[in-house]
Amino acid sequence: MPPRDAPTVRQMRLGAELRKLRERAGKTAREAAGLLGVDHARVSNIESGRMGISEERIRRLATFYACMDAEYVDALCAIARERRGAFWWEEYRGVLHPAFLDIAELEHHAAYLRSIQTLSMPGLLQTEEYARTLFSSVVTSLPAEEIEARVEYRMRRQAILDRDSPPPLDMVIHEAALRMRFGGREVTQGQLRHLLEASERPAVTIRVMPFSTERFIEVTQPILYAGGVVPQLDTVQMDTHLGGSYWDAEAELQRHRKLLDVAESVSLGEEKSRDVIHRIAREL
Repeated sequence: MPPRDAPTVRQMRLGAELRKLRERAGKTAREAAGLLGVDHARVSNIESGRMGISEERIRRLATFYACMDAEYVDALCAIARERRGAFWWEEYRGVLHPAFLDIAELEHHAAYLRSIQTLSMPGLLQTEEYARTLFSSVVTSLPAEEIEARVEYRMRRQAILDRDSPPPLDMVIHEAALRMRFGGREVTQGQLRHLLEASERPAVTIRVMPFSTERFIEVTQPILYAGGVVPQLDTVQMDTHLGGSYWDAEAELQRHRKLLDVAESVSLGEEKSRDVIHRIAREL
């Protein structure tokens, strides 16, 4: 099988974790290749996510690398068993940029989600009209067909909240984002009402960071922290004007966990946050 041209973030993560295990064990790629009976290039492609690997080979490598964390190894094997085309977002491959598919994949497999939003609503809690407004930017000038595909895709991402056991979703939203009138008064009011309804879901926690907060929180771009089924597979995703960026180094994970903890500590509680959202909706 030839190497993948565009591996997903999750496929690359599996390869990266195998590389981390190998390097921590002090083994070379050539030694790993010898164990598996393949050439050096094959190991390189596996560790870059450009080639898949069987569950049996992952377990052989884990033993070779002296990894005793059975839960972690099981989680890596679960990723290896996933097949492209098995999930709903694959319907959009070739229609939308791969980065859109990566975020849905990340959310789908997350054990929990935490985020900070400073200028707009979280994608998982947006209304159709609000999302269409954001995608209809005069700067990007997207074709109407792509705008509709992006809106449809964003709405379908929200299906994770309708699961029997949805992942806990903890959102910090700055008051500035609540007051931005994207799409006009009616669209904004509808978005705020939707936010209030979402805040009543057992798995959804919304905290408002008010303008009165005196502590500086160094966040200008949306940040999403996706907890993995094991802590080693946690991932941070940040949206920028150049696309989504992903981090999984432990130092970055620790830094963003602290950032989220601080943001939550200076934000209002759930009831007071609902009061603020309701008041802003009335004031529009």
